[in-house]
Amino acid sequence: MTPRGAGRFAPSPSGELHVGNLRTALLAWLFARSTGRRFLMRVEDLDRARAGAEEVQLRDLAAIGLDWDGEVVRQTERGALYDDAIGRLTDAGLTYECYCTRREIQEAPSAPHAPQGAYPGTCRDLTEDQRARRRAERPAAVRLRAEVTEWAVTDVLHGRYAGLVDDFVLRRNDGVVAYNLAVVVDDAAQGIDQVVRGDDLLSSAPRQAYLAGLLAAQVPEYAHVPLVLNPAGRRLAKRDGAVTLGALAAAGVSAEQVTGLLLASVGLPASLPEALAAFTPHALPRDPWVLAPGELTSRR
Repeated sequence: MTPRGAGRFAPSPSGELHVGNLRTALLAWLFARSTGRRFLMRVEDLDRARAGAEEVQLRDLAAIGLDWDGEVVRQTERGALYDDAIGRLTDAGLTYECYCTRREIQEAPSAPHAPQGAYPGTCRDLTEDQRARRRAERPAAVRLRAEVTEWAVTDVLHGRYAGLVDDFVLRRNDGVVAYNLAVVVDDAAQGIDQVVRGDDLLSSAPRQAYLAGLLAAQVPEYAHVPLVLNPAGRRLAKRDGAVTLGALAAAGVSAEQVTGLLLASVGLPASLPEALAAFTPHALPRDPWVLAPGELTSRR
């Protein structure tokens, strides 16, 4: 199969990956490899890096059988790309400085006809004198001057999805580039045309697709996959017991067994080569995998 484009997995090195993260990574790999795409690894380390976490995460991803193409990319090495993108948007009149605190945003009345939860536009039309006064009070964030309030994307699993687009932050007031800007710039620069991630990020896709259009970048194919939840309906976390490869190994569950359990949870054979041969996106479950305490260790 002739390679076309690329998929990716982009963990934040804030600690060990749990089986929910590993399941999403496995699905991203299957989506990419089954369509002849390259599979890239990008470490999103702008503001959540913990010493040593990247090495552990990459080791665990390899342990469940995943491979990737080329060198690992890190966001902290890509600042010039983000600066260039914000500069282009600014030159086009599509950014403005924002001095609002979170509390001010929460307490501000919504703009007329704005969707629920949208930034109310408090700083959108400040005069230069007003900006100068606010700059003296606190550093400015940089927001996108959006020209729409809603945008639609097409998702492999969810179909057409329309969501909020407001004047979202591109660079925070501490100078760190915001996720929505960084992910769009990175995907465009790396030639990524397929984004597979947890469905908790589906609401981010319209903002990112809209921004990609403003930057003349290709909008990727989206596939937002179901999460792994605990019995209370919350996203799986390390507090839910033995849910990392390290903890599972200590309980006698090998990485190969974890791979088999993750594949079985989406209805695929326990062998990665057999799973790849059998993989079809439309056969994936649409509901989350609810993982009971001890379920993984009881299956060893």
